[in-house]
Amino acid sequence: MPKRRRLETGQDWVELSTTPQDWKDADPALLSGMLAELHLIRAFEEAVLELAGEGLVHGPAHSSIGQEGGAVGSIIGLRTADGVTGSHRGHHQFLAKALTHVTGGRFDLDSLVSDEVQALLQRTLAEILGLSQGFSGGRGGSMHLQWLEAGALGTNAIVGGGVPFAAGNAWAQKHAGTTDLTVSYFGDGSSQIGSVLESMNLAAAWKLPLAFFIENNLYAVSTHVDEVVADTRLSVRGQGFGIPGWRVDGMDPLAVHLAVTEAAERLRAGLGSAVVEAEVYRFFHQNGPYPGSAFGYRDKDEEAQWRERDPLTRVAREMTKLKQVTAARVESVRAQAVAAMAKAVGELLEADPDKAGKRRIRPELWPDVGFVDVGIRGDGTELDGLAASDPVEWQGEWTDIKFVDAVAAVMDRRMDEDPRIVVMGEDVHRLNGGTNGATKGLAKKYGPDRVLGTPISENAFVGLGGGLALDGRFRPVVEFMYPDFMWVAADQVFNQIGKARHMFGGDNRMPLVLRTKVAMGSGYGSQHLMDPAGIFATSPGWRIVAPSTAADYVGLMNAALALEDPVLVIEHVDLYAQADRIPAGELDYILPPGKAARRREGDEVTVISYLSSVGHSLEAIEQLGVSADLIDLRWLDRASLDWDTIGESVRKTNNVLIVEQGARGTSYGGWLSDEIQRRYFDWLDQPVQRVTGGEASPSISRVLERAAIARTEEVVTGLELVLAARGGAR
Repeated sequence: MPKRRRLETGQDWVELSTTPQDWKDADPALLSGMLAELHLIRAFEEAVLELAGEGLVHGPAHSSIGQEGGAVGSIIGLRTADGVTGSHRGHHQFLAKALTHVTGGRFDLDSLVSDEVQALLQRTLAEILGLSQGFSGGRGGSMHLQWLEAGALGTNAIVGGGVPFAAGNAWAQKHAGTTDLTVSYFGDGSSQIGSVLESMNLAAAWKLPLAFFIENNLYAVSTHVDEVVADTRLSVRGQGFGIPGWRVDGMDPLAVHLAVTEAAERLRAGLGSAVVEAEVYRFFHQNGPYPGSAFGYRDKDEEAQWRERDPLTRVAREMTKLKQVTAARVESVRAQAVAAMAKAVGELLEADPDKAGKRRIRPELWPDVGFVDVGIRGDGTELDGLAASDPVEWQGEWTDIKFVDAVAAVMDRRMDEDPRIVVMGEDVHRLNGGTNGATKGLAKKYGPDRVLGTPISENAFVGLGGGLALDGRFRPVVEFMYPDFMWVAADQVFNQIGKARHMFGGDNRMPLVLRTKVAMGSGYGSQHLMDPAGIFATSPGWRIVAPSTAADYVGLMNAALALEDPVLVIEHVDLYAQADRIPAGELDYILPPGKAARRREGDEVTVISYLSSVGHSLEAIEQLGVSADLIDLRWLDRASLDWDTIGESVRKTNNVLIVEQGARGTSYGGWLSDEIQRRYFDWLDQPVQRVTGGEASPSISRVLERAAIARTEEVVTGLELVLAARGGAR
């Protein structure tokens, strides 16, 4: 028989509950603050459901009625500088943080609603109704509530989507030398999601001051937790990552407060992360003013049993026992909260003149429709005052260098000049500069706090980078070893980072650089070789650069690191080993948006390209002897394209060929050709023509890979087709 020994995880996992003595020992001011916040949040949520029932809430109304105890108990003891991220059911999380910010968690129960509290309630309600006076100008609505000044980093409509950002905020807090912490709220449905579990691993490995707060309300919409997990004790999730856990009755706000206080001691001491599971219950359905029993997935007996454990009733009962309040005073608190919400509603609504007995939102409070696209990205004014220089116009001496060494050199220069810059990604700290040498020398010079080798968890580390960027104290440079890996982290890349400015009103800064490389021709197959330009160009919020020369790379990377927007920097493995040159002694110039390069001049056809396809285009032009304008885009995103150079060339040649290497389906040229034809239709002698790879992504086989991608031969064919159509075949 084999020998067996029972193993332990080595991490504490406790269930905490309060005793009568805990209530006696609690600061009366703390309990009064809990009672006040609970009633204000409850009255707020009741008002939202009432408005939803009248059809005045456009979109969902995910009320937190019944769950307020978890949020209030955990947040009322936090500092303003402590951050919280929330879930799609996040009104209570946001309000608890905002109320604690404006009041310090201290309330006069006889004069509950100060001017600041009243303004907060009205502004939050305005956001949920989609009005201009809301925190995000009405863009966020019910599911995207953010007030950075209060430490409310944003609630999130993607289940578990805000957790990696919380890890980034916690990283910033730790490395800024503070004892602040972050709490990330999510539900039982999120506890199995990859981004959450990846973030747990990363937070544990890097000892981040991050509390994973699980609001276990038993139901993901209508699916009970025991239908989807084998172990419904969700606080056990952290054990496998080396994170201690607390399990607590979320209907008891004091128990939650005590558990989070214990966890916070660990976090503030730099000992690492914590998991807190609060068992709560939403009294209503996933969305709207009806109970779950109305939809058949819960019964009324279950709902009644949980309603008897209402956190508002629990706090009032305990305070009454301690003679800190009377029933009449509790009723007064309730009445004041309801009156405050009635006042807020009255400021936002009026009688509908077209429907007797109905209300409507005051028309003057809607956002101006001209606000619709404002703030997708910044205006670029942060580049004003920086030295702009175009290598095409450089008249000085040059330094010979390999392309990949220029990549490392400019990053070294920027990191030396700007201590905020941190580099992270898989293997960036090893192998003498990662898998291609692009971070050569950086780890040795700047150490593990600024060059971070990450686990293989793109969701977690790019999302962490997004949280860092939102915090603003650091400037993350994140490497995706191959662009295909963006699909693994698509939520963080597109839903979170790309939308962070616009979704929350247009004022957020998101200074993140995402580096990746196109590796077509290297034999790595269908899941490692794609060109991501087309995907990013059709996704809001991202700027994109794609350099074809080392000198351009320096200026483009410098601009990317100075912008307050997320910037995708695309590199190409074919260029890495290429002998190239950069201006001698110059590593500080920027190459700003809106600045393409004309690599060759001609009048028969405009050839537009980027990355290594610029070189292939030049070879094809020279082979055929075509009189062509060859435009190297350099900046690819919609807002940064050099339309002046493109337009001037199109009006001259009247023919356009767009050249790219990658697959036809994810083509960058697809949307670009459409835009060119819309802008310059009257000057075109024929439809815009395109050279792309095949429909399939490249295969491992050398011959099939070559057949799937576009190089010089395909550009020659494309040029011949354009010339034939204009009657000038050669």
